[in-house]
Amino acid sequence: MNADLTVVGLFMGASLAVKIVMLLLIAASIVSWSIIFTKRRLISRTKDASDEFEAAFWSGGDLNTLYQSAARAKGGSIGMASIFESGFREFNRALQAGGDSANKIVEECRRAMRVAQMREVDRLEQNLATLATIGSTSPYVGLFGTVWGIMYAFMEIGQQQSATLAVVAPYVSEALIATAMGLFAAIPAVIAYNRYADKVVRLEYRYDGFTEEFSSILHRHARARQGT
Repeated sequence: MNADLTVVGLFMGASLAVKIVMLLLIAASIVSWSIIFTKRRLISRTKDASDEFEAAFWSGGDLNTLYQSAARAKGGSIGMASIFESGFREFNRALQAGGDSANKIVEECRRAMRVAQMREVDRLEQNLATLATIGSTSPYVGLFGTVWGIMYAFMEIGQQQSATLAVVAPYVSEALIATAMGLFAAIPAVIAYNRYADKVVRLEYRYDGFTEEFSSILHRHARARQGT
């Protein structure tokens, strides 16, 4: 048994099953951190864009100008601007068609905004389930590697017919490293999932509020256009 107790030494001295478990956990950790950094940029960008749009919207500017600005956005509008664009596009279409009551026009606009909101939330929630899966399963995968490693260690110790600390320590360390790697993969994933899920929910609440407020504004505009 190799007495090298470094991480590399323990990995090289582990059984094939434990090595596979460690490699799986390393891959899970890499995927987790990749999602964490990508999701951080996406949510931050969406929040900043929504803040900027909301400030412009409530500044009292012309809605047509705001719509044209959102429609011309490079890469397409995101966040609250996307919801506004969908609702105002449907509003203009309904007015051009004519004949509908203000309530029906606003209902069509609200439906279009709900669809846009669902797309935005789905985009924000993408890969969050993967983070949750990594966070919940990695400790168990690591524990499996530990159990397997301890079983292998007892078999090796039994063949050597010696149970001194010097003999047992390398085997136990080799087995426990799998659990440590499982926790290393799981803890950041769980923290990131909880943090980003909360941010997505907060943005969704903001979208809900904006949809209702904008619907009220569109209702007033529709009634004014129809002279009712």
